[in-house]
Amino acid sequence: MTLTDAGDAALVVAIGRYREDALAEAYRRHGGAVFALARRVLGDPARAEEVVQEVFLRLWNSPDKFDPERGTLRSFLLASTHGRAVDLLRSDVSRRRREERDALATAEAGYDLEHEVWDMAVADRVKEAVGALPVDERRAIELAYFGGHTYREVAQLLGAPEGTVKSRIRSGLHRMRGVLAEPRIGIMGAEG
Repeated sequence: MTLTDAGDAALVVAIGRYREDALAEAYRRHGGAVFALARRVLGDPARAEEVVQEVFLRLWNSPDKFDPERGTLRSFLLASTHGRAVDLLRSDVSRRRREERDALATAEAGYDLEHEVWDMAVADRVKEAVGALPVDERRAIELAYFGGHTYREVAQLLGAPEGTVKSRIRSGLHRMRGVLAEPRIGIMGAEG
């Protein structure tokens, strides 16, 4: 009897006797199904090939784990494939979560108290400067810079010509520049 005619149980016995041709026959019979399952679970042909290699290597190293009374060799190999592929997915999810957690911790660690205080002080000064503007200028600047609208959209929202809106914004920014350039911010900026 040749290996191509042998049943799965006889094939696994031959693998246990280190017959490479028996492993090749097992691969010929079931390699396609193992690869298809791994690719379907992982969605990545390259990683699926790695899983196929691992599954058949495990069969080579531990053929005694296959029990023909519990099912076919194909079902045994597919169960191993599914388990390994799911392990890889779980590992990927864990790694991604760990990287996100590390990135968040790094980002938080880089933002120290001194910068936070400085940012709050600047924000307060900008808020004061915007609040001190005439209503027409303030509204145009708020829509353009804090609302993310284009000058044309601001003009439509305010019901004013675009040229007028541009003038209001330019005038408002000029006033703000004067207020924000006062020594209080300048000194803090030189220290920061």
